[in-house]
Amino acid sequence: MFMGGGGGMPGMGGMPGMGGHPGMQRQQKPVDTSEYYDLLGVSKNATESEIKKAFRKKALKEHPDRGGDAEKFKKASEAYEVLSDADKRQLYDRHGKEGAERGGGDAGDVFSSMFGGRGGRSRGPKKGEDLVHPLKVGLDALYNGKVFKLAINRQVQQDKDETPRKCQQCDGKGAQMKVRQIGPGMLQQCQVVCDRCKGQCYNVKMKKERKILKVGIEKGMKNGQKIKFQDEGDQKPGGLPGDVIFTVQMKEHKVFTRKGPHLFMNKSITLSEALCGTKFVVEHLDGRNLVISTAPGEVLTPESVKMVEGEGMPQHGNPFLKGNLVVKFNIVFPADGTLDVKALAAIKSALPTAPTVEVPEDAEEHDMQPFDADAAQQDYAQNRSAYESDDEEEGRGRGGGGQPVQCAQG
Repeated sequence: MFMGGGGGMPGMGGMPGMGGHPGMQRQQKPVDTSEYYDLLGVSKNATESEIKKAFRKKALKEHPDRGGDAEKFKKASEAYEVLSDADKRQLYDRHGKEGAERGGGDAGDVFSSMFGGRGGRSRGPKKGEDLVHPLKVGLDALYNGKVFKLAINRQVQQDKDETPRKCQQCDGKGAQMKVRQIGPGMLQQCQVVCDRCKGQCYNVKMKKERKILKVGIEKGMKNGQKIKFQDEGDQKPGGLPGDVIFTVQMKEHKVFTRKGPHLFMNKSITLSEALCGTKFVVEHLDGRNLVISTAPGEVLTPESVKMVEGEGMPQHGNPFLKGNLVVKFNIVFPADGTLDVKALAAIKSALPTAPTVEVPEDAEEHDMQPFDADAAQQDYAQNRSAYESDDEEEGRGRGGGGQPVQCAQG
């Protein structure tokens, strides 16, 4: 422990209140007040806006996530953390690093406030919230590609050159803890939004801005795919704006259905077309008319599915590669369920001979009548208990349910 007095201690010359030889007085090193300015590449007379722009450029270049030098990024962040604060900058200009205030955050905190980073101990504002909008798009736009002009309203800083000041009332947290009385002798502590900065963490004037974005739909894009406009969303005071994200929502088409790279369509044809061949025209999504026909002699059934190769959806990123157009056929039979006698005779003569049926002498002949499935279902529902009772009785008779059937032993 040092003892004050005029005599001082041997070997400690040059210290106030202590004796010693004049030649042993410690020489004070000159204070470096230029290093932080040099790191950001700005002059000592640089404005707050110039310092902010210089750090932004430096941080984007040197951030480790972008392939930069981690050590250079850390040093640039330290420089910005001091020079962006008027009080700390004043102390630095007079006393260098040692005189600047400390405890104002680390490199991760600075990058979080500037770029919305993911620092584990981030303090103050981060990147603004993303604005997510659904974008309903027709199948033709996804096939051909299209550009939409969409207007958005976003929140931005009123004066772009103004440096946001951390709110002193909430210490940049955007909220405060307050105690209120909820009953006799009962207090409750709760967190409320700061009434000075309105939860922005910084004291700065904001405004609404309208902006037109050109949203490009590329050929082959899929339902649910996202299109992002970086830094075009709401701005967080003291940080970067958020992103605007459009989510593609494919609308239904009256003819085609998309499934992966393929297009599907239903085609109704007559019984004559199913037996004798068909030819039809389809207007494609790009306006081309496709003439589609079946092979001569080919018979189509209600389960027939055919395809036209290379007329499906273009592949996203390689629109010259396309899927297939798949056609599912639906055969429309005569509306009244009957055929003209002459037509019936002509069809019989053209079609292969039907197999001969041998009819036993004691056989009973019956004609089939139309079956109403809805009426049958309704009848079953109304008389369900009776039908189930019949089923149980039948099961007991077969020995399949109820009491087992036993044989008497004689």
